[in-house]
Amino acid sequence: MKHYSSITEVAHPNELLDLAIACKADPYHQSDLGRHKTVGLLFFNPSLRTRLSTQKAAQNLGMQVLSMDVSSHGWKLEFESGVIMNSDKAEHIKEAAAVVSQYCDIIGVRCFPGLTNREKDYSEQVLSAFMKYASVPIINLESATSHPLQGLADWMTIKEHTEKERPKIVLSWAPHPKALPQSVANSFVKYMDVAGVDLTITHPPGYELAPEIAKGFKVNHDQATAMQEADFIYAKNWSSYTEYGQVLSQDPNWMITPEKLGDAFFMHCLPVRRNVVVSDAVLDSPQSLVIKQANNRTFAAQAAMISLLKA
Repeated sequence: MKHYSSITEVAHPNELLDLAIACKADPYHQSDLGRHKTVGLLFFNPSLRTRLSTQKAAQNLGMQVLSMDVSSHGWKLEFESGVIMNSDKAEHIKEAAAVVSQYCDIIGVRCFPGLTNREKDYSEQVLSAFMKYASVPIINLESATSHPLQGLADWMTIKEHTEKERPKIVLSWAPHPKALPQSVANSFVKYMDVAGVDLTITHPPGYELAPEIAKGFKVNHDQATAMQEADFIYAKNWSSYTEYGQVLSQDPNWMITPEKLGDAFFMHCLPVRRNVVVSDAVLDSPQSLVIKQANNRTFAAQAAMISLLKA
């Protein structure tokens, strides 16, 4: 594995899952692997779980950590080739990625979509540029279209809470006052495809995910029907793919309530807007796995870094 930008780069996903589970059982069993090595974490966007869990994972491996909020503390970067740099962008990604590579053995990059130009966002301009011009492995800390560390942690959480070979899992769109990326939903669907679960996606019309993501999965616009006999319900807002980046609905009837949850476990990547996406009664119940998901983020990142360090 040269980089960890998507599950598609993982030759043996089940082995990566097993490694994450092993890291949780004994977080320090490879504490010398990262000795005298450094991971650089570059954040173009806000972060809480990703920043702290990835830093903790690196420390478990004996690594040093450099963390930078690029948008507020770095030079504004140019990503276009052959451009005359006479605007507000002071540094080109070619130099920036090469320079950071000299300081770090692994680079993590977090870069959200603009949600105005679908073609540009789905080209993963920022992440792809780092993978092209850096001389060290890149970890995707959430990009315009993908969040593979969250997807691995989600898979791990499901594995820990079911003995069924094919649990029924429902990915449900939820209301939100802002337009949000498709990255978490995209990665969750990809990981569930590998996991071989019984996955249903439910959302209002107009909120279809990218065709290459949702192809082959059951899609039901009736949330109540979709959730019947579910073992896990994963709620997440995403803005429209067809009407790219737009908020087409804020229908409060799509909020997850105890009546909808039934006997299922509840999942969400966090942060979550209480009583908009999900009711307090669900989020504070024993069926809520959101804190356990967040804990598993450390071991997902640790497994990814081990794989890159040993590659």
